[in-house]
Amino acid sequence: MPPSDSPCEDLIVARPQGLYCAAGDFYIDPWQPVDRAVITHAHSDHARWGHTHYLAAQPGTGVLLSRLPGIDLQSALYGERIDINGVTVSLHPAGHVLGSAQVRVEHRGRVWVASGDYKLDADPTCAPFEPVRCHTFITESTFGLPIYRWEAPQTIFDSIDSWWRYNAAEGRASVLFCYAFGKAQHLLAGVDAAIGPIFCHGALEALNRAYRAAGVELPPVRPVSEIAVKDKAVFKQALIVAPPSAQGSAWLKRFGDYSDAFASGWMRLRGARRRRGVDRGFVLSDHADWPSLQTAIRATGAERVIVTHGQIEPMVRWLREQGLEAGAFATQYGDDALEEATGAAEAAAPVTSDTA
Repeated sequence: MPPSDSPCEDLIVARPQGLYCAAGDFYIDPWQPVDRAVITHAHSDHARWGHTHYLAAQPGTGVLLSRLPGIDLQSALYGERIDINGVTVSLHPAGHVLGSAQVRVEHRGRVWVASGDYKLDADPTCAPFEPVRCHTFITESTFGLPIYRWEAPQTIFDSIDSWWRYNAAEGRASVLFCYAFGKAQHLLAGVDAAIGPIFCHGALEALNRAYRAAGVELPPVRPVSEIAVKDKAVFKQALIVAPPSAQGSAWLKRFGDYSDAFASGWMRLRGARRRRGVDRGFVLSDHADWPSLQTAIRATGAERVIVTHGQIEPMVRWLREQGLEAGAFATQYGDDALEEATGAAEAAAPVTSDTA
């Protein structure tokens, strides 16, 4: 992308409330209440209560409204150009979860893109990542270290299916922990539903409905709460998908003999499975790995890159070695504890017997 001849002041800056565009007077994924918020996706560290007006990509509105009911929400199609106080804003697929978007901001010849969270691997539950040319790219770097290199998703799903199939043959339930929004639906769409019945924790029910309403195909799934607490036989060949908040809870007793596993990019780390205390760890992430981060950054053509969270220093160092201007913004993104707490709250509200 050719350099801009416009003034060099930053189009987006970091403020205590979040990432701020002064020219348009709006924030991107603010973590404190503001008047106008542009939301990249509905994970809890990016979409929070308290803003007066929200703008988000249309495919993700169902999930966003299920998590933040009653908000004043404007939706936009991917690529649709919207004028906000003289600044042109458009949302482009990020490939992270349903409705995830990169925010393109254009003003007086300058183009900035804030990536939100993203991944490049194919995922049938969301639109694929779209490189967006810009002068300045604000990127995540959750897994910004060379150790983080993902295998093809189908390879991971084959491993999950083998684990589930073995447990089913032994008459043992398979409990798979993962984050309720995004990862759970990715897993449901990827496993072989012919192996046995699939059940879900209550935290996933509203999210699964939102995905189906958006046209995403998921296999038939039954809520665990439909089954009487003492009826353990029905789970002997089943896959049960649950949020991390269910781990170690009394809720697990209803399955009788079971094997458990955790699906996350963090399973790449030595000792992560042991610290989680599960039988198996599957390395499946909704974020870009180290090579994919590099690929995505190069595809933007940006001369300046700002890293927002995750492995910041290694990524900034690599960017500077490539001859790019690089820096960082301090943010509150990447808070897995906040997302897990949201999943736990969603489970607690509508479901009663699930906690037995």
